[in-house]
Amino acid sequence: MIDRVDLLRRLVQVDTTNPPGNEAAAIGIVQEVLENAGISVELVSQDPARPNLVARLAGEGTSPPLLMQGHVDVVPITGQSWSHDPFGGETVDGFVWGRGTLDMKGPIVMMIDALLRLASDPTPPAGDIILAVLADEEMQGTLGARFLVEQHPSLFDGVRFAIGEFGGFPFDLDGKRFYPIQIAERIGVVFQLTIEGPAGHGSLPIRGGAMARLGRILRILDRRRLPIHLTPATRLMVEGLQQHTTGATRVALGRLLDERSAAATLRLLRTRLGMLEPMFRNTISPTVVRGGDRHNVIPARITLGLDGRMLPGFTPEQFEVELRELVGPECDIRMITDGATTPPEPDLGLFPLLAEALLEQDPDGIPIPFLLPAVTDGRWFAQLGIQPYGFTPITLPEGFDFQQTVHGADERIPVAALGFGADALYSVIRRYAF
Repeated sequence: MIDRVDLLRRLVQVDTTNPPGNEAAAIGIVQEVLENAGISVELVSQDPARPNLVARLAGEGTSPPLLMQGHVDVVPITGQSWSHDPFGGETVDGFVWGRGTLDMKGPIVMMIDALLRLASDPTPPAGDIILAVLADEEMQGTLGARFLVEQHPSLFDGVRFAIGEFGGFPFDLDGKRFYPIQIAERIGVVFQLTIEGPAGHGSLPIRGGAMARLGRILRILDRRRLPIHLTPATRLMVEGLQQHTTGATRVALGRLLDERSAAATLRLLRTRLGMLEPMFRNTISPTVVRGGDRHNVIPARITLGLDGRMLPGFTPEQFEVELRELVGPECDIRMITDGATTPPEPDLGLFPLLAEALLEQDPDGIPIPFLLPAVTDGRWFAQLGIQPYGFTPITLPEGFDFQQTVHGADERIPVAALGFGADALYSVIRRYAF
């Protein structure tokens, strides 16, 4: 058994902000811990300063290998005001504080703890347990999961299921405590809109030029939404919520299962269940505007960058059609995609075991399937035919806003949550058999 808090503090104290990442020191800490426990480790990298670690605990070979994967790079703290040093790893008020404690150095510690416990058991697991500790997730996984999948796919031969971020965090609804387990995720697609119009001198205003057209497009994106789509993953989550609620909530959730009434119902639920909306449609967020370089010159061309998120089962080309129908013909649209896609139908084969492991830790909890609105490294492993799950279970005190804290100021994880998650993960890998 490792000292989970000490290991997490050591990882947090290594600044792996991406960019530039520089994950080597953090990976070295993990390598030392695993090798000291007799677990074989391989480092695979495109950039030596940013290696990936792949460890394997041999099983009996009666089941396919099971993959646990997570990353040690973290997002920047720019512009954030922290109560404690974001790279101090301080333990205060029952929490370990610091960037990455939730996303996802804390879950990495849980995985390591579970793997080391399994390694000390006299009976090997049914199948090999693979642990991949990755670089570069926060910047598209180019040097991490994508690199491994595209250049070293044999490392994952035979793997059917992968466990990674994000899922197993609790939220309350109508007095019930739900634990969403991620079974699917949306895919990122970047769009660049080019808007053109006549140029001129700033002293001679131009009506209806590129700036005005930009304003109209931004207004459309602010006021209108793309079409509703009820994917299998979303349906499973709503049905799971509906099964355990009553009254008006149950009725509203039922209306979400009908695409004709879903849009209006989502508007009504926005204050209570705002997280549901991005699970029902492809979404577009304007993020970058470039145009003009002098205050006295009216620009002839403006580019608008859009962060697009695409539902499982869609192609980027289908997404682009929806966007074109929304903004109209007055701009050129260029699409940028990394090529990752996810299947429309998730493989739920591992879900019962994950749910059972959660219930062992919290018998009053309710595990439900979950479509993550964002993206993770799971999408890369999906390219190998692996079903990714988000399962990094934690327990949280009342009032703790998980979603706002993950990439925000004062990111922290309860000390008790490290044990909660490690116990759940150990239960899964100990009993895994297919």
